[in-house]
Amino acid sequence: MGFRVIIPARFLSSRLPGKPLRTLAGKPLIQHVYERASRSLADEVIIATDDERIRAVAESFGAAVCMTAITHHSGTDRIAEVVRARGYDEHQIVVNVQGDEPLVPPALINQVAATLEHHRDAHVATLCRRIDYAADLFDPHVVKVALDRNGYALYFSRAAIPWDRDAFSVTLAELPKRSEHYRHIGLYAYRTAYLREYVTLPPCAIETMEALEQLRVLWNGGRIQVAEAMEEPGRGVDTEADLRGVEVLLAAEDNVGSRS
Repeated sequence: MGFRVIIPARFLSSRLPGKPLRTLAGKPLIQHVYERASRSLADEVIIATDDERIRAVAESFGAAVCMTAITHHSGTDRIAEVVRARGYDEHQIVVNVQGDEPLVPPALINQVAATLEHHRDAHVATLCRRIDYAADLFDPHVVKVALDRNGYALYFSRAAIPWDRDAFSVTLAELPKRSEHYRHIGLYAYRTAYLREYVTLPPCAIETMEALEQLRVLWNGGRIQVAEAMEEPGRGVDTEADLRGVEVLLAAEDNVGSRS
């Protein structure tokens, strides 16, 4: 199996301006993401950006960079431009690794690519983890996914799905034992043929309401295979607090590595 990783990165961020270039444990954040992705089995790792500052920094640490248009509204649109520019075969698998995930495990990148490879009737593959705490289930910042018996996504939502009518009629401190809920992990694998089709589709109402672009796939009849991630995905970076928190985790990793 061969696959490629594309990391979309933009300079503007409402909560953390210049996020890809913010220093994290002595390196720009985007370098951590690139180095993690490079430890996967990917044949190629590319940073896709519309910003010359990001290009210059990425090339300084040896990354391949593809410049893209400034008009893209999503990372998926940016990746599709790279796919067109590179002329990838329609069966090529491309993994979207978000540019604000400096702790992304390489094993999960391999897993999402393998999931798509092994499910020929899927248009997209992604990952999930079981939810164990009520606070996570009812947190709108934690995206939930409901699955069918074959592991295909039925729906993604910021709401608590599936809704346990009897158990959720009162405020819960912990989830009932019968609870079966999953949070979505935002790693995606696509075949380039479907990626080219996807970006021609207009946004749909449920996608706009939930602010979840993967719902466009389901609304248009596409199939998303969801595998349970083999390990925790690591903390992403959206805020200053996240930046400091991830720095602590990276320091802990370095300490473990130096002792081994």
